[in-house]
Amino acid sequence: MDLSLCMIVKNEESSLPQALNSAKDVVDEMVILDTGSTDTTVEIAKEYGARVYHCEWCNDFSAARNDALQYVQGKWVLVLDADEVLTESIVPEIKKLIHHDQYLLINLIRQEVGATQSPYSQVSRLFRNHPEVHFSRPYHAMVDDSVAQLLDREPQWQVAALPKVAILHYGYQPEAIASRDKYNRGVQAMEAFLAEHPQDPYGCSKLGALYIGLGQLGKGIELLERGLQAQPTDTPVLFELHYHLGNAYTRLNNPPSAAGHYQAAIKQPILPQLKIGAYNNLGNLHFNAGELTQARTNYETTVTIDPSFAPGYNNLGMTLKGMGLLEEAIKAYQQALKCQPNYADAHQNLGVAFLKKGKLQQSLSAFSKAIALHETQNPSEAKRLRQGLQDMGLLGI
Repeated sequence: MDLSLCMIVKNEESSLPQALNSAKDVVDEMVILDTGSTDTTVEIAKEYGARVYHCEWCNDFSAARNDALQYVQGKWVLVLDADEVLTESIVPEIKKLIHHDQYLLINLIRQEVGATQSPYSQVSRLFRNHPEVHFSRPYHAMVDDSVAQLLDREPQWQVAALPKVAILHYGYQPEAIASRDKYNRGVQAMEAFLAEHPQDPYGCSKLGALYIGLGQLGKGIELLERGLQAQPTDTPVLFELHYHLGNAYTRLNNPPSAAGHYQAAIKQPILPQLKIGAYNNLGNLHFNAGELTQARTNYETTVTIDPSFAPGYNNLGMTLKGMGLLEEAIKAYQQALKCQPNYADAHQNLGVAFLKKGKLQQSLSAFSKAIALHETQNPSEAKRLRQGLQDMGLLGI
């Protein structure tokens, strides 16, 4: 048996079928550990042929993941969450690499679908079923610590990374964000961990970011600054500390501090895809300050790194419009819509640009699409836009 899917779940009846569908023909077995579901999660898992086990939730994601690992029989382990999907295009590369004897861990790129900040992350979710490889850290559990220790003792092992997107993560969809259960479970897990390890940079980064996401900016900044003061040597952790501090100071309307942290994050030697959020947010700071040349450079960097990053094209379009380059702005908006056809703001911005160029029918077409999308995504903006067009006498033409 070559490859096993390993998951921990709780009340995931709405998303679990999509996750299992993506992996069922790729793996040789599916092992699912349920941590207390009260819906039909367990029944769905069994319908897909998964072996289902149970444990009581103890506010520690690592403990649950390690409990699940004991039931895995394959030579390799693929870990997914219920709100994730394995991409079909990555399967041949995965099957090729797991047949190389020297690899211990294969890092995967995860796309954060719907994220307004960082669209990509790197996750250690594909690893050899080795008795000394196990999860650590109570939140965002990972095998990296045990892998590093094993590499020190057995240097013949190697770690690989696949540069293409392997996992689609839907946890940033509006309906997922509206449900704060996972946020709250994460906060509980990390607060318990930091009570025992108050100076741990990783813990400070994760809990600090959770506090920022929940709007508790003071508590978040204190933890993130504490993490920096511990002088971490782990580059990804250092990136996250600076990045989340940039987000916090942006929300506090402190552009100089925010920009300094985004720039420090960008300097870290990590995969370019992981820096897109920092480049984009730094571009926003420059744009809001009227520093359009610098903003343009940042936005162009985001779409150079990822030509499918629709917000980068939309922001670039707004910057080009501000510079008086309407034709280039229109092309940028159109590129954003090629990447994301239901991007309401890009349709609206395209309508403005066409209107400024005197292309009335094209403008009205773009505005109509924007209004229709805003009706479901942001009704108040649909009402505002419709009223503005009425005031200009443009509706009904």
